[in-house]
Amino acid sequence: MKALRRVAVVAAASALTAGLLTVVTPNAASAHGAAMTPGSRTYLCWVDGLTQTGQIIPQNPACSAAVAQSGANSLYNWFSVLRSDAGGRTTGFIPDGQLCSGGNSGFSGYNLARNDWPLTHLTAGARMEFKYSNWAHHPGTFYFYVTKDSWSPNRALAWNDLEATPFLTVTNPPQRGAVGTNDGHYYFSGNLPSNKSGRHIIYSRWVRSDSQENFFGCSDVTFDGGNGEVTGIGGDNPPPPPTTAPPPPTTAPPPTTAPPTTAPPTSNPPTGGCSAAYRTTSSWSGGFQGEVTVTNNSSASIGGWTTTLNFGSGVTINSLWSGTHTVSGSSVTVRNADWNGSLSPSGSTTFGFVANGSPGTPSTACSAS
Repeated sequence: MKALRRVAVVAAASALTAGLLTVVTPNAASAHGAAMTPGSRTYLCWVDGLTQTGQIIPQNPACSAAVAQSGANSLYNWFSVLRSDAGGRTTGFIPDGQLCSGGNSGFSGYNLARNDWPLTHLTAGARMEFKYSNWAHHPGTFYFYVTKDSWSPNRALAWNDLEATPFLTVTNPPQRGAVGTNDGHYYFSGNLPSNKSGRHIIYSRWVRSDSQENFFGCSDVTFDGGNGEVTGIGGDNPPPPPTTAPPPPTTAPPPTTAPPTTAPPTSNPPTGGCSAAYRTTSSWSGGFQGEVTVTNNSSASIGGWTTTLNFGSGVTINSLWSGTHTVSGSSVTVRNADWNGSLSPSGSTTFGFVANGSPGTPSTACSAS
């Protein structure tokens, strides 16, 4: 492990939690989450690939192979290994060999049978605090399984490779960090499986109780007396990660010499019970990333919202998350996603985007429904 970076999972999870909502799934997603402690393949590969420019360029060979098969979007959306139609189904619904992707074709590269995935070092039978990312809060139950001693990392995971019953089951655990921010996560303590040694997979399922949506993930671990350290990520001297991971631009990424700029939020008077405040979160030659905060200014809850941005000429939207958008000339209309339309009085949510052109200060308007 001399050539590998070793970090505590607790520290990594606290510093690197992030969530963006451009999702590649068989059906539309309405929540997001993945195991952070012990880290899932998608989460630790995201950590492994972070750069100062916001690009994700994996250094770990297994992560690189997964991205070669599934594309970089699988890491910009590391929290979205889900099926919206699972409804608690497992064996027979998710085929053998596809457990790590949850049967989601957008993450098939993470099913690869390899022994060089990022690895979390644990002690069998020890009590540990588990963390699971929480971008959108929903009730449900978390199940954690471990592989049988007969499992080998040289074959893709099958249902029969898992012990028959989960070693940990938790329903509606507490959360830390604000929902819809980059540091929100569920947390709960539990005992790791005993009488285990060497390489294993801890397999996680989050079964929502308010919808058919289920999440899946593989966390590669070794029971060697460790205390949550992670090896196999970031090389020897990885750059510090950005505080957020922007979605992949469809044009050339910003040069490393272009410093990010931040503009203060601007907002217009509320219309129809809500307001929209825009800010530029970063910019580079030929493009920028923006964020809009939608706030319910009325005394009653709203069930949906629509915002309009007008940048003037020369700005085109490349990608947008946490909403759906249409373009008419220089006007961009954004409507809420399924999961973030309902806002209580004074409640707020955000959506973001990457665009070509110069950011400027767009006029904004908001209406509630």
